[in-house]
Amino acid sequence: MIYLLTTIHVIVCLFLVIVVLLQSGKAADLAGAFGGMGSQTVFGPRGSATVLSKATTIAAGLFMVTSLTLSIMATRSGGSVPSIFEKKTAPLKGGQPGSVPAPGSQIPITVTPSVDGEQGKPQVIQTPVQATPPGQAAPKGPQKK
Repeated sequence: MIYLLTTIHVIVCLFLVIVVLLQSGKAADLAGAFGGMGSQTVFGPRGSATVLSKATTIAAGLFMVTSLTLSIMATRSGGSVPSIFEKKTAPLKGGQPGSVPAPGSQIPITVTPSVDGEQGKPQVIQTPVQATPPGQAAPKGPQKK
């Protein structure tokens, strides 16, 4: 259904563009800019509605209806992309891969030493977890307020 409505919407858009471009302007010459229009109406002289103006009105109405219908269908289908505010992450538990270890504990790291371009055998070493990132200095002593 959404594909059919999208196709109709694109066709209506193209038709609307063509119909608007085919219309001629109303009193858009130099005299119209200085108030020398042939009639005293606010929006210039009004003739009878032509086929192009009626087609423009109908196409604009169809454009609005298909736009609103597509937007309502997109919001009601839901679930495809959650809002950034609705995303909920599960809390990380200790021991899971990707969880944050407690400061002061030790974690295993696999390293491969190399000397003069020759790589040695991989080794597992225990590394302590710091409370602050390496680029930041830890506060020393009591802090004054």
